[in-house]
Amino acid sequence: MGWKTLREKKWFRVATNMYVLVLTLFVIWMAFFDTNSLLIHLELRKEINKLEEQKKFLQSEIAKDKKILKTLSSEEELEKFAREKYYMKKDNEEIFLIEHKDSTK
Repeated sequence: MGWKTLREKKWFRVATNMYVLVLTLFVIWMAFFDTNSLLIHLELRKEINKLEEQKKFLQSEIAKDKKILKTLSSEEELEKFAREKYYMKKDNEEIFLIEHKDSTK
């Protein structure tokens, strides 16, 4: 196949058109080499999705904490919480903690 027969093919004329070559180089440049390339956009989109998931998680934690704060607003609930979580006691009482040994050891 000679150069002349190759130049007569339609796909070769389209591929060697100056506009097609420039457009191809532009697309390759924008996809891989530019500072705002497609690869950077994909990485940033992944990071945005991760941050949005973290935001949802933190909002649910805030809702839980607000619920706990609302229940702890009464004096009786605050005392119950302090006794259960931090083993606090009044001056005239004693607390006995019963610990069970782990049966898997």
